[in-house]
Amino acid sequence: MFENLTDKLQRAFKTLRGQGTLTEENIAEALREIRVALLEADVNLTVARDLIEQIRVKAVGTEVMTALSPSEQVIKIVRDELITLLGKDTARFKFASQPPTVILMAGLQGSGKTTTSGKLAAWLKKGGHRPMLVSVDVYRPAAREQLKIVAKSVEARLYEGDQKGEAAGPALVVRLAGEARREARNMGCDTLIVDTAGRLHVDEELMGEMEQLKKLLNPSEILFVADAMTGQDAVNSAADFHKRLGLTGVVLSKMDGDARGGAALSIRHVTGQPIKFIGTGEKPDAFEAFHPDRIVGRILGMGDMMSLIEKAESTLDRKKSEEFAKKALLGDGFTLEDFRDQLRQIKKLGSMESILKMLPSVGPFAGLQQASQNVDEKQFVRLEAIINSMTPKERQNHEIISGTRRKRIAKGSGTEVQDVNNLLRQYAQMAKMFKQFGKGGMAKSMMRGGMGAMGLGGKQKFGR
Repeated sequence: MFENLTDKLQRAFKTLRGQGTLTEENIAEALREIRVALLEADVNLTVARDLIEQIRVKAVGTEVMTALSPSEQVIKIVRDELITLLGKDTARFKFASQPPTVILMAGLQGSGKTTTSGKLAAWLKKGGHRPMLVSVDVYRPAAREQLKIVAKSVEARLYEGDQKGEAAGPALVVRLAGEARREARNMGCDTLIVDTAGRLHVDEELMGEMEQLKKLLNPSEILFVADAMTGQDAVNSAADFHKRLGLTGVVLSKMDGDARGGAALSIRHVTGQPIKFIGTGEKPDAFEAFHPDRIVGRILGMGDMMSLIEKAESTLDRKKSEEFAKKALLGDGFTLEDFRDQLRQIKKLGSMESILKMLPSVGPFAGLQQASQNVDEKQFVRLEAIINSMTPKERQNHEIISGTRRKRIAKGSGTEVQDVNNLLRQYAQMAKMFKQFGKGGMAKSMMRGGMGAMGLGGKQKFGR
């Protein structure tokens, strides 16, 4: 979502390249471009103005470090100020001393509260917690059913409760919330996530109901779910909720969309509360803690290698990866069956576009993020289909795959003989490359984490 902002900031930094020192004159032009970039990204006007002033004060008159050029010095200053703006450190999640810890989810209708509640439950489960979900949105008929579906998808406990013919209103909301907390305690659940009702806009009835829930439940966390796609509307709504409820944090949903990024840069400054989580996709695991330094790295084109490494470590099968590395680099080579296992490993990480976007957009990685848009994601499906169409004997020894066999494999996988030929050629090239690496004594750890197959035909497309 930060692509446009990243491109504009890179252009601003270019104006300083070739300069020997930082002066009022040569930095003024760069700051103007940075200011325009921020405003076009929908950053709050006051936030943009304050940020530019902080950068100006620190940049003008600063003695350029011998190891850095003027443009690199400004990039460092911008990076430091953006990290300060976003909160410096990763925000901690609060747990109650006596379970269950109650988490109150707030936000406007359509912000993604229900989906985010499920993702938060999945995140807590991964950390060894036992969450329970409850919906107190008694106004929309489908709201409680939606949470039921979400809870089932993440295998989390759900308290459904019974309306008992009671009219929808604050009294019913408070009763369901109280019953859910009691049920969570009885069932040994250490956290209770309360999915509340939303509105199209902030109104007195909604706020009154939220205040009653806060008084009853004494939540450890009141998280405002903000749709990153709505820009300044999300920032203004968060400020209104904070005035009445005292938010403890913010969750930015739909960060994988086409939003301009302004909400992420503005919301903490306006509310004074940290961004604790971001939603990065539709799947339950597309949810991560918000790390200010990593987000700033993405904005400035420095990538986010730490998040990519963590994702690989939590998603991929380390044992399989190490076995593949040993066979590829030390043994008699790897088979097409091993090759297929590595393809499946890579698919677990997500789309190639999402993976490449975590790499830096400068230096040797320049252009990879743009190239990711041209990657044929269906390529991996076709490759796996081709290998699946082979017999176990063919997968173990590719040299027996004759022309007749190639025709059979192509027909069985719904592809062309040319596609089978391309796969076998790429497989042979990879096997040869790894064999050379093994002989040369190069770092065998390069394959750990299942990253080996990522070299597979980046630009090669298969299919008719």
